[in-house]
Amino acid sequence: MPLITVDGFRDDAFARLADDAPLPNGPVLVSLSRFRAERHALTARNAALGVMLKSEESPERLGDDVHRFSLIALEFPKFRDGRAFSWARMLRTRFQFRGEIRAVGDFLVDQIAYQRRVGFDAWEVAEDFALEDLHRAFSEIRNVYQPSADRRMTIRQLRAAL
Repeated sequence: MPLITVDGFRDDAFARLADDAPLPNGPVLVSLSRFRAERHALTARNAALGVMLKSEESPERLGDDVHRFSLIALEFPKFRDGRAFSWARMLRTRFQFRGEIRAVGDFLVDQIAYQRRVGFDAWEVAEDFALEDLHRAFSEIRNVYQPSADRRMTIRQLRAAL
């Protein structure tokens, strides 16, 4: 699937590995179960490491290893399942994660602006997704009511500044 970031389309540097696939050279994206099973071998490599969390897998399960990852991919198994929104915000605010947070799975274009607010900065999108779709999604929310991981000024703060 194509990968898009706030800067546009780009090649995915990470090889997504099945739990039984051999480890190649270079950056890899593994499941949480594989990371736990092969933690020592994966962290000893001299390459970027990413982990894929299923919607029921809280980032708290990463513990102190959270900062070992260059990429954390969060799954949307159905567009109605919003747990990944909470996980992204938790990663950005509580864990101070500065790596890439990627949305994968079944999400809607209409959700991208909200995903960006809570900390997502990359999306695996359908083949027919256009850069204009991303720009449209980002422009849909001009002012915000709640504070979030993006630290945008809320309407209340903007009014107080007047």
